[in-house]
Amino acid sequence: MELVFIRHGQPEWMRDDLNVENPPLTELGHHQARRMAEVLAAEEFDEVLVSPLLRARQTAAPLYEALGRDEVIDEWLQEIGDPNWHGTPYSLAQEAYKELLARPSLERWTGLEGGESVRDFADRITAGANGFMARHGGIRVDGELPVWKLDNPDQRIAMVAHAGTNSMALGHLLGVDPVPWQWERFQLHHTSITRLETFELGDGHAFGMSALGNAEHLALDDRTR
Repeated sequence: MELVFIRHGQPEWMRDDLNVENPPLTELGHHQARRMAEVLAAEEFDEVLVSPLLRARQTAAPLYEALGRDEVIDEWLQEIGDPNWHGTPYSLAQEAYKELLARPSLERWTGLEGGESVRDFADRITAGANGFMARHGGIRVDGELPVWKLDNPDQRIAMVAHAGTNSMALGHLLGVDPVPWQWERFQLHHTSITRLETFELGDGHAFGMSALGNAEHLALDDRTR
């Protein structure tokens, strides 16, 4: 089984010095998305799934077009929920993230005030990944090791989502306990491509990482985080 995780392109988080909720892509973000689609257009996928958020859907659009596929939204891929900052000064978000990063490590689990906690987000993505695997014939074997029983190990599925979603899902499938700085653990540029592939064990399959945050389709000046 191969899972291809794609991060969205650069979003327009700020407009006229004000925060933008569920932002669209910037001009550079659209360029990043087109370059990603050009790279993946020659590959065959059983499914291509996308987060419901606008920045992910706009990133996936050129890939769907190149592959001749219709959009398929999968709700579990949605990013961690931010506070409702829309229309407020951008400095408010900057100060909130600055305060979050300055906290002792364990206190970062609570996340941003007014938003989804990182602990709840980790639990949501873990449950979502398990549900995704079950829908595709994959059940985790009871025990301490990340071993999966797969009905169809030949599937290839691409998912266009977010740094948080992708990093939490990657950690879970690889058997790495989540931390409240999971975004920093797995460094993912905009429209970067990360690949997990299964290999066979005596009692099932396990995931291995064959590529992390590959952004070689972008010129150095076009790579953003």
